[in-house]
Amino acid sequence: MATYAHDKIVPDEKSDAAKKNQVAEMFNSIAGRYDFLNRFLSVGIDKSWRKKAIAELKEIHPQTMLDVATGTADVAITAYKMLRPEKITGIDISEGMLELGRKKIQSLQLEDKIELHIGDSETINYADSSFDAITVAFGVRNFENLEKGLAEMLRVLKPGGKVSILEFSKPRAFMFKGIYNLYMRIVAPGFGKMFAKNKEAYAYLNNSVQAFPDRENFAAIMHKAGFRKTYYKSLSLGICCIYCGSK
Repeated sequence: MATYAHDKIVPDEKSDAAKKNQVAEMFNSIAGRYDFLNRFLSVGIDKSWRKKAIAELKEIHPQTMLDVATGTADVAITAYKMLRPEKITGIDISEGMLELGRKKIQSLQLEDKIELHIGDSETINYADSSFDAITVAFGVRNFENLEKGLAEMLRVLKPGGKVSILEFSKPRAFMFKGIYNLYMRIVAPGFGKMFAKNKEAYAYLNNSVQAFPDRENFAAIMHKAGFRKTYYKSLSLGICCIYCGSK
């Protein structure tokens, strides 16, 4: 399988640990402030991004869903409210994030509808053709091997199923691009240091976004991995994109 520039971007370049181990440790360390910083740094727009990504699945009326890199379960919870499937399973490599997600699910009394488990996107512990739909929000950049993660999602997706991936991208309008790069390179890491006591996590965010093959490039990689009817939609002047593909 091919490797991509972002596969090699890690939170701590001085560490000998594998990327996925570094990412898990990073999210464990910022879990308590993750939701707050998402809302704060995106001025709340991230909620609408998630809803738009989930809306791309309405046409297939999924009954079983997998949320990869579920984190604190924002997508899983919103997907249940919007689509009302029979079951949503969320997997993530960070136990700290999952713990917070389980508390949200319990407070909403959705334990019988949403389950969260430790899980690696590159070795998904479910049988072939297990899910009608798969979601990933801001997670594919963190895969240690992008093509392997996509291949695993395709494997567990049912024929006729659909994946909806939400991921940061790079704005292309000249003026906005400059403002965005300044924000991601300086402002976001600064607030990460202030609120999460972890500047490196938000420096990693920028570095991984810059290295990620976005828009038509990522859609082509999805097609190469076996997804069909691939397309993308740019959101908020290109800050992020929704990528979809079917099996």
